[in-house]
Amino acid sequence: MSDLKNISVDELSAYSISELKTLEKKVAKAIATYDERKKKAALAELEAKAKELGFSLAELTAAKGKGVRPASVAKYRNPDDPDQTWTGKGRRPAWFVTAIEAGKKPEDLEI
Repeated sequence: MSDLKNISVDELSAYSISELKTLEKKVAKAIATYDERKKKAALAELEAKAKELGFSLAELTAAKGKGVRPASVAKYRNPDDPDQTWTGKGRRPAWFVTAIEAGKKPEDLEI
C-alpha cells in the first residue's frame, strides 16, 4: 500500500476528470465496505484460533436460550373444583378470593 498521506493535489491534477471520478468511486466503495471487510477479517482470525484450540467458532458462540423453569407446584386447591389449583404466586384466582371472603383461611385451602 502506498503512502497516501503524501499525495498532493498537484499529483492528482495530472489525472483527467474521468480518471479522478473513477478514483472517487473506488474510494467511496472502499469506505462503504470498510467495516464489512474488517469484520470478515476478524471472523476469519477468530475461526482460525477456535480451530487451533479444537473447536468451531459456532460451538463457542452458540447462544444459550433461557433455561426452562420447572412448573411451580400447586399450593392451594379449590374445594369446589379440585382441578383448579394455585401456586400462591401471582394474582389470586377468583375462587381463592371468594373462599377467603366466605370465611375460609388460606390454610384451609392448602393441598
